[in-house]
Amino acid sequence: MDLRKLKTLIDLVSDSNVSELEITEAEGTVRIVKSAPAPVAMVTQMAAPVAVAAPVAAAPAAAAPVPVVEDVPAGHTVKSPMVGTFYRSSSPGAKAFAEVGQQVKEGDTICIIEAMKILNEIEADKSGTITKILAENGQAVEYGAPLFIIE
Repeated sequence: MDLRKLKTLIDLVSDSNVSELEITEAEGTVRIVKSAPAPVAMVTQMAAPVAVAAPVAAAPAAAAPVPVVEDVPAGHTVKSPMVGTFYRSSSPGAKAFAEVGQQVKEGDTICIIEAMKILNEIEADKSGTITKILAENGQAVEYGAPLFIIE
């Protein structure tokens, strides 16, 4: 790869919100990762000795933390088996594979996840009715991200 091109890519990454960039060409692969700046430790010295205050009565015990209850929809959750881009249909103008209220059988294709330019059909892992679609068309999804609720 040309050194000027490499310098331009480094400048682009450093000036943007992108934290990582990987480019593959015939000559090889270049990966640029922007790291967070290292924290600066500041040390101060006191010139005079500090008087220690007498101990204060113990503060009342803190209340036990309240558990956070997430709004988990009822039913079976179909999760993403990979990292990629979620698509509800095979092409932008095509009919969606699955809609809310639609009956699906185990093994029916319900969406596509594009990963590394490969379109992977995701199948229902349970028969039932789709009650909720949790991912947006064109949204990046992580491994294990909830996609559909089937009851």
